[in-house]
Amino acid sequence: MISATPLGLLAEEGEEPGPESDIRVLEVQADQHGERLDKALASGVSEFSRSYLQQLLETGLVTLNGKLCTKVSQKVKAGDRISLELRPTPQSQAFKPEAVAFGIAFEDAHLLVVNKPAGLVVHPAPGNWSGTLLNGLLAHDPCFLLVPRAGIVHRLDKDTSGLMVVAKTREVMDALVKAIAAREVSRQYLALAHGAWVGSRSRTVDAPIGRDPRNRLRMAVVDLASQSGKTARTDFELQASDASSCFVRCILHTGRTHQIRVHMASIGHPLVGDSVYGGTAQFGLSRQALHATRLAFVHPVTGKQLQFDAPLAPDIQQAIAHLGPAVQSAKA
Repeated sequence: MISATPLGLLAEEGEEPGPESDIRVLEVQADQHGERLDKALASGVSEFSRSYLQQLLETGLVTLNGKLCTKVSQKVKAGDRISLELRPTPQSQAFKPEAVAFGIAFEDAHLLVVNKPAGLVVHPAPGNWSGTLLNGLLAHDPCFLLVPRAGIVHRLDKDTSGLMVVAKTREVMDALVKAIAAREVSRQYLALAHGAWVGSRSRTVDAPIGRDPRNRLRMAVVDLASQSGKTARTDFELQASDASSCFVRCILHTGRTHQIRVHMASIGHPLVGDSVYGGTAQFGLSRQALHATRLAFVHPVTGKQLQFDAPLAPDIQQAIAHLGPAVQSAKA
């Protein structure tokens, strides 16, 4: 692991420090010996993308042992000293503490379980460089400044409400990432969808998901024999239904982008309010009617089995009122 030391605002030799210039100095550790320079930079300055760091290299903002280096494939050696100048861009300005409102279901010295409100973007990206959950985490506790991506190990869409776990240390982050990959973290959602539910109350959709070849901004069920994508499986359990809509518990076995939204649309039940996948605003909802209601996992440090349940967001509670008393026991 590269050790990185931020030196604040430093001047070039013979110049006054520029107010927008941030110099980072990195020292290559033994386990990084022989790596490409761009990969070494990505490890040492993990809050920025590798493509952004490659741009710094190519524009002459990186030195290796005091000498200008613009070759991204340059190999580094243990003990090498790398200096890079971070110029202001929306991305480089995004990782700043900001007061952002979000719920907390659990917190200890190792991790935080967030109850995210609908409308809150999780991670800075084009169009949302500030006001994200990440910015709020940095303001909540300075420990998140020391963890890549502020400890975020999985995400919810902007308009999906509910539970997420966030790591406070790199060790816990690595453990949670491994647990999610091994499908040892249980995630359940509640969704309100269009159309009366027909047939068995339980249904499994095992269908790969990839980029929609007709619209690269969407995901879709794909044929892996001819298209790129990843396997995806969701279990659905009907909670209540009437002639126009159904309320369903969704249990993830994989965590693909927009998985529940895509799988529900693929079986003829697009989520209420989900205009991307064929849903329309109804019952007072203009955002997709999806709520991460249950999160369960083994604590990476204490070994204790944890389970958290988040009551439905008020807008979805109001939207399902037309389904009557049968839905009450399924709310959380």
